[in-house]
Amino acid sequence: MLLFVLPLILASLPAQAESQLMRVVNGAASWYGPGFYGNRTASGETFRPGTLTAAHRTLPFGTLVRVTNLTNGRSVIVRINDRGPHRQRRIIDLAHGAAQQLQMMQAGEVPVRLELIEKNEEKDMSKRRQPLVHSLP
Repeated sequence: MLLFVLPLILASLPAQAESQLMRVVNGAASWYGPGFYGNRTASGETFRPGTLTAAHRTLPFGTLVRVTNLTNGRSVIVRINDRGPHRQRRIIDLAHGAAQQLQMMQAGEVPVRLELIEKNEEKDMSKRRQPLVHSLP
C-alpha cells in the first residue's frame, strides 16, 4: 500500500520539500571500473582511472554527493557524471577510484548513505568556476 501512496505524496509536495527528502538516502552501492575506461559516460565525459565520480539514476550531472560506507564508516565525495545503476536494489554505482577510498573493492556491493552536498542546477557545466572533484582525507 505504501508503495502506491508514496509517489502520490511526493508528487503533491512542493519542489523544496521534495529536495529535502532526497538529501540523505541509505541503500546499496556497487562499483565499476577497468572494463569501462575510455568509454563515454552519460554526461559525455571520458571515463578514466582514479576518478571520484558516480552514476545515479536522477541527480543532475555535476551534483556532489558524500557517500559513506556503512560497514566501515569511510566517506568520499563524488561527482555525478553517469546514469545507473542498472540493478534495481542499488542506489549508486561508484567509479573505481571512489570505491577504493571506501575500501569496498572485494565486497563489490556495500550498504551506503548518500548525502547531497551540492545539487548542480546549471545546464552548462563548462561555466562552473570551482572544481567539482573533492575527496576527504
